[in-house]
Amino acid sequence: MIFISPTEGKMNIKETYKSILTFIKKQPDNQYKLIIGTDSHPGIEESVFVTAIVIYRVGHGGRYFYHKKKVEMRSGFKKRIFHEVSRSLNVASKITDYISIDSATSLLDIEIHIDVGQNGPSSEILKEVVGMVVGSGYDALIKPDSYAASNVADRYTK
Repeated sequence: MIFISPTEGKMNIKETYKSILTFIKKQPDNQYKLIIGTDSHPGIEESVFVTAIVIYRVGHGGRYFYHKKKVEMRSGFKKRIFHEVSRSLNVASKITDYISIDSATSLLDIEIHIDVGQNGPSSEILKEVVGMVVGSGYDALIKPDSYAASNVADRYTK
């Protein structure tokens, strides 16, 4: 899985984690949040999925990385949203593996941003997708607070 950093270019998941760690170590006394979110854009034969990883230095900006993949998917809206959440959880799991062996990031808050809200068609599956995230041990944020999915990842879906 290759991520793109607007700052550093292409990197694999381990290099992405090392970049996050370097960012944290530059100002270790600050509070940080690691945020992961996925957005998609449906097509006729395939959908484009973009997963963003955001390292946010609370009150002082941050950096982001994104992975873009086309997936053959002709199914409906709900299945696409579940697939978005699954992709975010998959990346969170991989990053969590690195965090668990590194004391510098062991207290890092991890959020999963879900591109659903209390209004519109996504409200029908809100409880299910939030349950997937919380059941996996992460904090879940939805619209309008889910900027990693609805802003950062969305920027690269087209």
